[in-house]
Amino acid sequence: MRNFRLLIGMGGVPPHDHPLAYVWERRLHWLMVGVALLAVPAFYLEIASPHGLLHQVGRALDSVILLAFSLEFLWMLHLIRQRAAYITHNWLNLLIIFGAAISLAGVESEWLPLVRLLRIAYVSLVMVRALGVMRNLLSPTAVPYLLGWGVVTLALAGAGFYWLEPTVHTYGDGLWLAFTTGATVGYGDLVPTTTASRIFAVLMVIFGFAMLSLVTASFAAFFVGEDEKKLRHEMHQDIKELREEVRKLRADMAELNGKPPR
Repeated sequence: MRNFRLLIGMGGVPPHDHPLAYVWERRLHWLMVGVALLAVPAFYLEIASPHGLLHQVGRALDSVILLAFSLEFLWMLHLIRQRAAYITHNWLNLLIIFGAAISLAGVESEWLPLVRLLRIAYVSLVMVRALGVMRNLLSPTAVPYLLGWGVVTLALAGAGFYWLEPTVHTYGDGLWLAFTTGATVGYGDLVPTTTASRIFAVLMVIFGFAMLSLVTASFAAFFVGEDEKKLRHEMHQDIKELREEVRKLRADMAELNGKPPR
């Protein structure tokens, strides 16, 4: 697991470092997840409204992401002894900081396609960062939380399609499009037609795959956990029976030798 985290730039605090660094890593864990997820509404607010209030709200969210990740990175560097290793192991945070800075920089119109591509990559990296820290959800007790999270996400995605897609005229249609997209069913009765809704659909497919994988893995962990409990119980019974047999064997041997049993 640690090798995989290093590969995606989420290695965390290196082993055998300052104890306070591990404490702060746990404290900032879920806060940074929440901040990272702000990139998704920021992206769509800026795409849907190139000018005006919504655009300014999107830029404000990007500013929050840039400030939060920069402060977290600098604070952790202050606490950590192995600074070079921390930078190498957590390169994803640097890319998120760079992506937020690019979003705030502003460019000429001829560079707009490239900037949008960078924005999609930036949001994808943020989603990787957010999903990666949720690895603890792969447990039997996490299934209700995953299902609840899926319902909330589906409700928000329905609102997103209702807002972004002109062919979706009701919130119910938005929910249906969100479900068929996230589940990769694709009946074809409703399809994304604008650039913003198509990008949103791509993210929904990625997120849908991730959610279904997590739920499946959690169910598998539940059944595997039940099998492990049964196996441990059987082993415990076997050990108890073995100890009882050894005790009786010792008693028989002591009786044959004329010594009191131990």
